[in-house]
Amino acid sequence: MSKLDLRLWALQAAGHIVPDKSLLKTPKQIAAIKKSAALNTAVLDHVAAHIRQGMCTAEIDQLVYNFTTKHGGIPAPLNYDGFPKSVCTSINNVICHGIPSEEDILKEGDIINVDVSTILHGYFSDASRMFTIGEISPRAEKLVRVTAECVERGLRAAKPWGHLGDIAHAINTHARRNGYHVVEEIGGHGIGLEFHEEPFVSYVTPKGSEMVLVPGMMFTIEPMINEGGPEYFIDDENGWTVYTMDGGLSAQIEYMVLVTDKGVKVLSK
Repeated sequence: MSKLDLRLWALQAAGHIVPDKSLLKTPKQIAAIKKSAALNTAVLDHVAAHIRQGMCTAEIDQLVYNFTTKHGGIPAPLNYDGFPKSVCTSINNVICHGIPSEEDILKEGDIINVDVSTILHGYFSDASRMFTIGEISPRAEKLVRVTAECVERGLRAAKPWGHLGDIAHAINTHARRNGYHVVEEIGGHGIGLEFHEEPFVSYVTPKGSEMVLVPGMMFTIEPMINEGGPEYFIDDENGWTVYTMDGGLSAQIEYMVLVTDKGVKVLSK
C-alpha cells in the first residue's frame, strides 16, 4: 500500500470523506487538461475584447464557437444534454444557464456572466467571468465586486489536505456579511476527464466538512451570489435558464482549480 493509500485510509477511518482515486489526475492528464484550460481562458479573453453594449448574446455565442473551433477545440455546452448553444450567457436576474439569443441585446447597466467550457483533444475545462455593460448601478457594482471577493476568499481557503467545506465557509461568510445569499442547490463540480465529475462543490457547508482536498483533484469554484434570497426557478419553456425567484440581481464567477502538494493552482478563470 502506498503512502497516499495509507493516508486516505486513515482519513476515511477517522470519518472524513475522501475522493475515489479515479478523481485524482495523473501528471499526463494534468498536462493535457492544462492545454484545454489555456484555450478556455483564451476564449474568455476573446469575449472580453469584443463584448459591448448593443450586441446580442447570440453574437457572443458565435464568437465562442468560431474561436474555439478555429483553435482545435469543441465548445463543451453545445448539445450537452440538449443545450442548444456553445456558451451560457446569464444577464442580471439570470443565475445561470442563460441561452444566447438574438433577442437578448446588451444595454447600459447590464451585468452578464459568460460561462465558457472547452473540450480539447478529449479533455475538459470550464470557467466564467462577469462583464459590466457601460455604467452600472452602485448595487450592481457591489454585487459583482463582492462575488469576485468571495471567489478569491474561497481560493485562499483551499489547502491541500483541507476540506471543500473550508472553501464554502469562506465564500458564504463573506457573502452573508455583505447582505447576500449563496444559491444552495447549484454548485461547482469536478472537471477534466468529463464535463461534470464528482465531487459536487457546495458553497454553504461548514468549515471542516465535505471531501478532503487531495493533490490531483480538479474542480470548479463558482458560487452564485444573489442580492436577494437564494430561491430560484427554472424556465419552463427551455428547461435550462435559472432565474432568481424574487427578480433580484445575481452574479457568478468561476475558477477551475487543481489541488497540488504545495497549494491550489488556478488553471482557467
